[in-house]
Amino acid sequence: MGLFDFIKGQFIEVIEWLDDKGVLVHRFPAYDNAIKMGAKLIVRESQAAIFVNEGQIADVFGPGTHTLSTQNLPVLTALKSWKYAFNSPFKSDVYFLNLATFTDLKWGTTNPVIMRDPEFGIIRIRGFGNYSIKINDPTLFLTEIFGTKQEFTTSSITGFLKSIIVSGISDLLGESKIPVADLASSYNELSQLATTRLQQHFTAIGLALTSLTIENVSLPEEVEKMIDRKSSMNIAGNLDNYMKYQTAEAIREAANNDSGGVAGAGAGLGAGMAMGQMMSQMINNRPAESQPNPTPPVQSDSHPQQQPSGKKFCSECGSKLSENAKFCSDCGSKT
Repeated sequence: MGLFDFIKGQFIEVIEWLDDKGVLVHRFPAYDNAIKMGAKLIVRESQAAIFVNEGQIADVFGPGTHTLSTQNLPVLTALKSWKYAFNSPFKSDVYFLNLATFTDLKWGTTNPVIMRDPEFGIIRIRGFGNYSIKINDPTLFLTEIFGTKQEFTTSSITGFLKSIIVSGISDLLGESKIPVADLASSYNELSQLATTRLQQHFTAIGLALTSLTIENVSLPEEVEKMIDRKSSMNIAGNLDNYMKYQTAEAIREAANNDSGGVAGAGAGLGAGMAMGQMMSQMINNRPAESQPNPTPPVQSDSHPQQQPSGKKFCSECGSKLSENAKFCSDCGSKT
């Protein structure tokens, strides 16, 4: 290999980038190698290539194969003060931007958001979901966000974008005044409204928020237990039925308690039945003690009750007495 071939090999003749997953911006690794005038620039679909001269953005190329010359590098030609038909190798930074839509990016509240609910008062809520973005203005994004890095991935910016989304959704939920119990039925509407309202923040840095989804808004554990208890009471209908429901739950839990065995199940059953009976009596205003035995009717003096004598023979003469006889029929003695 001659000296000319060696020098020629140091000149870059093809400039292209096969984008990696999650990479938004990639700086072409030219290093100290010069770009040969007449080199091929290959820009694939969903890509843009930007030439930067000493930190100043020059020419922008869309999809296609471009032969570099002073004719299609007008800004760089002016910045370099090249003469017409300049044909020598030159140095310039080349950045490839991925214009594809990046989906399934996650957002979520790092700390609970405090809001006022019409039913539960002041509560703390958490939320999470996903969103999608794409580079809408390559020049603006490169200027505002990228800087001079070698490569820029979605993970480099998701923290910043998440803070914008959480702040916007928190403000939206507070203004909507939708009760927490009804939020689940409004996720789609809130997601669309949030996408529209947050779009301006993304546009300001050269991005587009293509979609945003609210997957769930959760409450603190103690508030969720309160909701579960209230739901159970509503299902029961009234207090009497609720006590029956609680008794059945106590029986079920006692039956599932392996440590208690038969004794534990019996104790749970007895306690549940006693509690249900006590509450039922309280609701119906009945005393807990049993009703006393009825007293026998009082006999009137004008009609004395006839008591049998209980004797079969006369104690005087020994004659047999008729049933309930007061006097002996033979000797006339009183029985």
